[in-house]
Amino acid sequence: MEEYNSTLQLDGSYEKGIAGLYFKSNTDIRKSYLGWSEETTLFEGYISIKPSSSITFDIGKKTLKWGKGYAWNPVAFIDRPKNPEDTALALEGFTVVSADYIKSFDGSLKTISFTPVLIPAYKDINEKFGKLDELNFAGKLYLLYYDTDIDFMFLTGGSKSTRYGFDFSKNITTNFEMHGELAFIKDFNKKLIDNAGQVSERKDDITSYLLGIRCLTKSDTTYILEYYHNGTGFGANEMGDYFSFIDTAYDTFISSKDDSQLQKALNITEVSYGRTNPMRDYLYLRISQKEPFDILYFTPSLTSIFNINDTSYTLSPELLYSGIT
Repeated sequence: MEEYNSTLQLDGSYEKGIAGLYFKSNTDIRKSYLGWSEETTLFEGYISIKPSSSITFDIGKKTLKWGKGYAWNPVAFIDRPKNPEDTALALEGFTVVSADYIKSFDGSLKTISFTPVLIPAYKDINEKFGKLDELNFAGKLYLLYYDTDIDFMFLTGGSKSTRYGFDFSKNITTNFEMHGELAFIKDFNKKLIDNAGQVSERKDDITSYLLGIRCLTKSDTTYILEYYHNGTGFGANEMGDYFSFIDTAYDTFISSKDDSQLQKALNITEVSYGRTNPMRDYLYLRISQKEPFDILYFTPSLTSIFNINDTSYTLSPELLYSGIT
C-alpha cells in the first residue's frame, strides 16, 4: 500500500519600531489509497512589543523552548514534546501572554532574566494543554553565572498538576559541553491497564531528569549523548500488561467480531500509552560529520535511541545537503 507525505512550512516576520509580528505555518499533504488530504496549522503567530532593551512583551501562539536537552526536555512544561528522532522539526505552540525582563551585571553573575507566562485553557484556546476552563501561570528565571547557563522554572494552575524544573548548560572546554535537566511533578496522574483490561489510576509525585554531553572533534565530527529518565513513563511489566491486553482484544475481535475491547485499547492508548518514548529509561546517541571528503554543504549523520527497559532500539541514518536554499 503506497502512501506519499510532504510538508510545507512558511515563516515570516514584520518589525516596525518597538513592535513585531511573527508567524509560522505548517501544511501536511498526504496521498494515499483514500485520495489526497491536506491540513494546515498555524504553529506560531504572535505580536511582540519591546518598549526598551531590557523588557519584551509577547501575546499570541508561540513555543517557549525551555530546556537544554537535544532529544528530550522534561522541563519544557509549556511546549509540546519533541520528536527525538528528528529534533529539528518545528513544533506547534500554545497561545500565551508572556514577558521577558533581562539585566546584565559585572562580576560572576553576568546576566539575569525572568519570564512570566500566562497560559489560558478554554474551549478553542489551548484545548490540548490540559483541563479546560483554567488559567495557568508559569515562570522561568535564567542566570548566566561563571559562564554556566542556569534556569529555574515552574508551572501551576488547574490544567496540569504543579511542577518545578531546573536545567543547566556548561562548556567544559571549547568543544565539550555538558547539560542537564531535572523536573519534579506533584500528584501526577497515571492511567494503567492490566492484561485483563481493568483500567486504574495512580497518583504520585514523580521526578524526571536528563544528563547529556556534546563533543566536537578536530575532524568536525559531533557526538551528542544523552540519558533520560522519564518518571511519568511505564515499567516493563506495565507495558507487558498493555500489549497482552491488545493481543487478547485482537483475538476477541477475530473470533467474535466484537471490537469493544479494541476500542478500549485505543482509548487508553490515546490518553496514556501512545506517547513518544512511553517507558522510563532511554539513551540517545547522534553522530554527525560535517562535509566529509570535502563535499561542501553535506552533513551525514546517524541517530540511535536505545530503550534500556526492554532493550529495543531505533537506528536512523540521515543525509543532509544544505547547498540549495
